[in-house]
Amino acid sequence: MKYAITGATGHFGQLALKELLKLTASQNIIAIARNVAKAKKLLPQGIEIRQADYTDETTMTNALQGVDRLLFISSLPGESVARAVQHQNVVNALVAAHVKFVAYTSFPNAQNSTSALANDHRITETAIKNSGVVHAFLRNNWYLENEIGFLQSGAANQTAAYWANGKAGWALEREFAAAAAKVLTLNEPKEVYEFAGPARSYAELGAALQQATGHHFAVKQMTTAEYQNSLVATGLDANTAALFASFQEPINDGSLNETTTDLPAVLGHELTSLPEAINEIIKRN
Repeated sequence: MKYAITGATGHFGQLALKELLKLTASQNIIAIARNVAKAKKLLPQGIEIRQADYTDETTMTNALQGVDRLLFISSLPGESVARAVQHQNVVNALVAAHVKFVAYTSFPNAQNSTSALANDHRITETAIKNSGVVHAFLRNNWYLENEIGFLQSGAANQTAAYWANGKAGWALEREFAAAAAKVLTLNEPKEVYEFAGPARSYAELGAALQQATGHHFAVKQMTTAEYQNSLVATGLDANTAALFASFQEPINDGSLNETTTDLPAVLGHELTSLPEAINEIIKRN
């Protein structure tokens, strides 16, 4: 059985490769990356590295030759080639290469979500369904690492600010990656996995941050404008501050408020407790 992971030099890709190595031998794994030289520096030895780019269907088709099962990690939005176009290239390539199974990293409740972030994922899921390839959609909620600014404020015993109402299913990125690797190796995977930690508010995240650090800083909700202004006060320009503030929009609009046990069920154990997970992130940043 040959397993492949696209976007292998990205953070999620590296974590997934590390986990896959626990489940199968290195000679069974193929890493697909845009930059082979970079991949050789970052990835474990013994893994075959193949060059391919989401923007080039031909290189992707060549890279997928002989691959049985593929972990297709979604690309970043906002690049010169639209993400939906990039993803269609990958779908075309996996069909042409006769890949038997694909696991795709998607967005929570992608087919019904009203979040703008779900659009490309909805299109990609539909393209994969239409391809006829056996598949699993890994609908990842929010990585706890996305909240690094909030967490570092509390670690410095400063006000941890936010603007969004609503809840998110925060968990460590490595836990999402481990689950993705596990699904790739399952004999009978489900079609859809809603991967998330327990749904929590920023107030709850702040309380866990206080517990983790032992500090008694303020956890403060601001208006969106106040939050953006606070980011500008730290030295960000207005456009970057607006971008950072927008990261909380899926929490505010309810897109990440899920009740699901798919993530711990696939992992086979409970998720890292929120205070422990917070300390893990703080220690490595």
